[in-house]
Amino acid sequence: MTVRHERRYACADPDQWPGITLSGRDHAMTEYLFDKRPAQWDWITGGGRVAGRRPGLIGRTGAAFTLAASLAVAGGSAQAGTSAIPICPTAEELSVYELPTGLNVHTCDVEGVVVTYDGTGIEMPEADTAVSIDALSEDGTEHGFTLIVAADGKVSYDLTTANTESPTAGEDRADVVSPRLTAGDLTEESDSPVSEPPAPDGLEVAEADAASSPGECQDGAYSTLDRKEYGIYNWYLGDGAYPAGMTRLQALEYFEGSIGRITASTNNCGLTDQVPAKSHYAGTTTYEADISNHGTCTARDGKSTWDAGDLAAGTVASTCAHTWPNPVGKNDLREADVRFNIADFDFTKNPTSTCYGLYHDVLNTGTHEAGHVFGLGHVGSGHSNLTMYTKADRCEVKKRTLGKGDVMGLRSIY
Repeated sequence: MTVRHERRYACADPDQWPGITLSGRDHAMTEYLFDKRPAQWDWITGGGRVAGRRPGLIGRTGAAFTLAASLAVAGGSAQAGTSAIPICPTAEELSVYELPTGLNVHTCDVEGVVVTYDGTGIEMPEADTAVSIDALSEDGTEHGFTLIVAADGKVSYDLTTANTESPTAGEDRADVVSPRLTAGDLTEESDSPVSEPPAPDGLEVAEADAASSPGECQDGAYSTLDRKEYGIYNWYLGDGAYPAGMTRLQALEYFEGSIGRITASTNNCGLTDQVPAKSHYAGTTTYEADISNHGTCTARDGKSTWDAGDLAAGTVASTCAHTWPNPVGKNDLREADVRFNIADFDFTKNPTSTCYGLYHDVLNTGTHEAGHVFGLGHVGSGHSNLTMYTKADRCEVKKRTLGKGDVMGLRSIY
């Protein structure tokens, strides 16, 4: 059969495409170049089969291309089919703007490919999964996005950081371990009931925070993400380093306290707890939070882990959430990992008047991240007294207790 170009492409090795003759400038090095890869493949169309080498593309800069190739069959050969030959990216990392149109994980082997946006990244998940990253920074700029792979394998993304209009109806789907997970996991399981937020001894409010303007009980602003825990958030404590040099027991106390402040709607505004969100500490794990030192959400391991380590420069803490797409309401949370950046920032569990802008408060940061876990998004300029304010200030503690908007946001979800 004869194939004509709809766009200018060059075949790196035409002999690898039996039965196909490319018309036009077959061997010219035009805008894109087919990359020879050793894997054999069969592409099945609605009306026939085309066999040959599995294709990929390399752009002029080595990144994946932004447009899917479209080769049309000339001469009206119905038996050859009319769908476009699937073109798969070969780069290990590409931006959301370089995603090929119509990319499908069932057609292309994109396991391990990282998609980036605005300094954050997400490793390509399996089908029927959405992954979101939310980063807390010192400069107040919002960093994050969502990468979605539908049940049919089609890849898309969402750059919006909040969605207050999504319906919240739905039910909890059973959590399952990632199909990529093969190594064993050593854990210490805990059957202890969900505890109330602890009140650690000796906590003092820094002078700078004591002099801050009031307003958390008057500010009703909030934003919500496309995520909800329909069941119980079962989380694990990583067995590595912890912020502020805390022991494992101290880390458990402060991390559990951070989560509990969200599930209990802890506030100083007299607002009652009407949020049925629940959590359960499931034990320690040898697995780490699925967040790389570049600020990338990596493949999920089936455990929601809180730990500390290295993150992208300028990021105080990050949350990576994996969800099941839900056609009738907010996506169902299946895993959410949280990491504190102890490589670039110092933390304290007890910010006193001598803090002098040196440290970030663990409970302050943790409560903000727990808000993301349970579906709260960032609020920006003009809402600095709310827990979900996008800027992280050193020595501040006001994020420890929710403002009116934070509570209203949780009520809107749950």
